[in-house]
Amino acid sequence: MSYAKISVLAFFTIIMIGTFLLSLPISSKSGEFTPFIDALFTATSATCVTGLVVYDTYNHFSVFGQIVILGLIQIGGLGFMIIATMFLLALRKRIGIKERGLLKDSVNSIHIGGVVRLTKHIIVGTFIFEGIAAIILAIIFNREMEISASIFNGIFHSISAFCNAGFDLMGRFNEYSSLTRYSNDTVMNIVILTLITIGGIGFIVWEDIYRHRHKFKYYQLHTKIVLCTTLFLILCSSILFYMLEANNLLENISVKEKILSSLFHAISPRTAGFNTVDTTSLSEGSKLLTIILMVIGGNSGSTAGGIKTTTFVVLILSVISSVRYSDELNIFGRRLEYNIIKRASSVITIYISSALVAMILISLIQPELVLSDIIFEVFSAIGTVGLSTGITSSLTTLSKLIIIILMFCGRIGSLAVVMAVAHNKKNTLVKSPIEKIIIG
Repeated sequence: MSYAKISVLAFFTIIMIGTFLLSLPISSKSGEFTPFIDALFTATSATCVTGLVVYDTYNHFSVFGQIVILGLIQIGGLGFMIIATMFLLALRKRIGIKERGLLKDSVNSIHIGGVVRLTKHIIVGTFIFEGIAAIILAIIFNREMEISASIFNGIFHSISAFCNAGFDLMGRFNEYSSLTRYSNDTVMNIVILTLITIGGIGFIVWEDIYRHRHKFKYYQLHTKIVLCTTLFLILCSSILFYMLEANNLLENISVKEKILSSLFHAISPRTAGFNTVDTTSLSEGSKLLTIILMVIGGNSGSTAGGIKTTTFVVLILSVISSVRYSDELNIFGRRLEYNIIKRASSVITIYISSALVAMILISLIQPELVLSDIIFEVFSAIGTVGLSTGITSSLTTLSKLIIIILMFCGRIGSLAVVMAVAHNKKNTLVKSPIEKIIIG
């Protein structure tokens, strides 16, 4: 079986186990069964590190249910192969060539050599980042909670932020409020944004930075593209958000809070799902900016979703190449293989097509919903972001199923899902004659 098929089956199995556990009376605070469709929606959202919810996580789920959600987030964020390898390493089992090949695909590594070492670094690095952040967050939460609750909240929000999941337990103060309570807390903002960025930057980039430290010229081309694109997106979208919301949500707050909010909402929409301002009150321009960031997403081989920054860069380079009547894609003194355009185009086409079909179906099922809210919800789901304008809980069963499918495809990759279900056709020696058509 290909990695794509194994990935689909593994994630499906994890989601179904999570659905069963979350539907049990022990998982809800009321002690009643949670409807299957809502348990499935929550399990999918957690495993696919999305963050869309039909219930407020704190008010509906018991501590057991919250722990199940946390486990699904961690497994979904790291990937089932990394988790499986962690147990194999703990049991001192030998990792064969087949497992190494699956690991290579799981972390999007270019080479199979050193993939086990890379996985060890990912596991250790993950727990170090999450552990340090959990301690800092627990200290912050301890101002308003008892020690046991602050420790659990610190761990929960640390894992949720690092895995770009967007689940929160702030319902104890106000339902569906996310981190709006801490919009002016500098330490909280820095910790959450750091976790989101590290989690969404990609495991391969981690390893490259770990090996070469600050020597940028020795980085792989992939790392250079990721770092420069990430910095560019953060700076530009921060400025744009500030300008778009200057006379709206940012009008009557301090300068520090304006800067923190702008920075937060430049980073979070690229698949994290947390928010420090009311998403439903965003201006139309800010919603459009957020949708664009949700589409671009994070980086390949990370906990993030979207089409990925490298796909976005290849798209831009291919446009520049076409305008210049060139056949080459050049960046940082290197030439990209031309075949990569075909893959990037496939990813974008499937991604946008899936979103458009979902929008039409939800509009037919629930015509009372505002189209802009549907567009926002759909791209949030397929981009595994988790931001919402507030319509998630009002979706019908059919609409929820559509969002569930989008979250599933968004986490595994729409192209990977298509490849998993498509029939493997062997290349034939006989080829059809070439004929030209007109484009543009």
